[in-house]
Amino acid sequence: MTVHWGRCTNVNKCKDAKQQQSIPIPVGAAFICPECGSALQGESAVVAKEAPVKAPAATPETVPATQAKKPSAALVVALAAFVVAVAVPIVLLVTGFSGASTWGKLHLATAPEASPAQNVILRLAGSNTIGDALVPSLAEAFLKAQGATNIRVLPGANPPEKIVQGVLPGDAFPSSIDIAAHGSATAFTALAGNSCDIGMASRRIKPDEAAKLALMGDMTSAGNEHIVGLDGIAVIVNAANPLSELSKDEIKRIFTGDITDWSKVGSGRGAIKIYARDDKSGTFDTFKSIVLAGAPLVASARRFEDSNALSDAVAGDPSGIGFIGLPFIHNAKAIAVAEKGARALKPTRLTVATEDYSLSRRLYLYTPSTARNKFMRMFVEFALSKQGQDVVAANGFVAQNVSLETPVVAEEAPDAYKQLTQNAERLSLDFRFQPGKAEQDNKALVDLDRVVSLIADRGNAGDRILLFGFADSTGAPGVNQALSVNRAKVIADQLLQRGIKPALVRGFGSELPVASNDTDDGREKNRRVEIWMRRLSVATAAPVNAPDAIPDQTGQAKE
Repeated sequence: MTVHWGRCTNVNKCKDAKQQQSIPIPVGAAFICPECGSALQGESAVVAKEAPVKAPAATPETVPATQAKKPSAALVVALAAFVVAVAVPIVLLVTGFSGASTWGKLHLATAPEASPAQNVILRLAGSNTIGDALVPSLAEAFLKAQGATNIRVLPGANPPEKIVQGVLPGDAFPSSIDIAAHGSATAFTALAGNSCDIGMASRRIKPDEAAKLALMGDMTSAGNEHIVGLDGIAVIVNAANPLSELSKDEIKRIFTGDITDWSKVGSGRGAIKIYARDDKSGTFDTFKSIVLAGAPLVASARRFEDSNALSDAVAGDPSGIGFIGLPFIHNAKAIAVAEKGARALKPTRLTVATEDYSLSRRLYLYTPSTARNKFMRMFVEFALSKQGQDVVAANGFVAQNVSLETPVVAEEAPDAYKQLTQNAERLSLDFRFQPGKAEQDNKALVDLDRVVSLIADRGNAGDRILLFGFADSTGAPGVNQALSVNRAKVIADQLLQRGIKPALVRGFGSELPVASNDTDDGREKNRRVEIWMRRLSVATAAPVNAPDAIPDQTGQAKE
């Protein structure tokens, strides 16, 4: 048998192409890549003929070492050709594996230039915001937690792609986690095309995308949608720009081309230059939804696939303005953002963690209901764990590990709210709810356990917990007041089930909005329950049942 050797050039989809593997193909067979089906480029210098010897009964991996004669090089090549032409397709057919994730496991290092087998255990695709540095760091930490050694991060075929490798215990060759970060939209096309195991997105899945993935499960449910961290879309300008804040409406008018000169927003004179992420970016999708509200981005905007490049461009342009995720601010300056009916806030760890900042957002991992391999579920669980969330924080995003903070209470806050929070600290998260319901969203379900852990770490301090419920302004004031109390009671009931009895449950209706009630996104932010904890000295000295703070059985507060 004569075999020809070839190389695949389909680097975007084929692992052999990325690793520049030489592939043996028997003469007369289609000269295509066994993994992806693409045409191969021939290597005319590598052609071998089969020696006229009887094939042994054993497979190439189990040929006895006690044979009288050392097999010739031609025989080795012939056996390799047999495996490629016959044995490998049979194995693939029997196991039902797709070539994209298994072909690397079956490579035989018969050619002198071939590299050791590569075992791809996990593939992630989607958001550049998440996939640029966060997910590679999570992958490194995950492999280390599994006991892997020789862990390293390698570049992929294209700049937005990375390969994280490590040798797992008991293995001879590295196992790889492949990461392709070409934008949030590609997370869902990759899941649909079976070219990734986990989708990365810096915005929530859209209804039409969820519909296309319906056979994989309900992608909006807690079992398929996982919040890996929080981020704030920072509006950035050059560090020398004296501007300190803009309203959301002013930002919209700038990025749609309605305002073109800095003098119109109180800064120095001069034309405004716009910098924006590309259309595949989840950052742009979120910005388009929250800020542009359907209006088109100005045509003169410079577009970027890479977040770091955009930030550097704004930092180097005194006339520039852009938007970016928190970890990518670098040498630019983030300004405060104001909304109608709410005060201006800068994107800080606390304002993003509580999602009070008007341009805060969640970062997602999406998985099918049925695990394609054990590492998919293991990786998600690791990312959501305290150890994984420490990695999230180390990469500049806002982790979901709960901490206590002392925020500045707004002047316009109700007097009762000011009094109750005067000697208390706020937990670095809020619970949010579905429109018009007391039903929690997906993030709240995981956050409850995080809150319980913090309370347990502080000596089971349930008797110091204060729950404050809020509603949006839709509906009558009395309805909103009752709804805000009911939401706080839902969280109280959940804590009671976990052995914690809060000291106080109080509703404030639609008072103290953190965002505009004129938009869906703003109303969603205003439907919340805040958690506060009295300081220990106050909790032991002050009466818990203050008459102006305890709700009666109807949910209306006694004043």
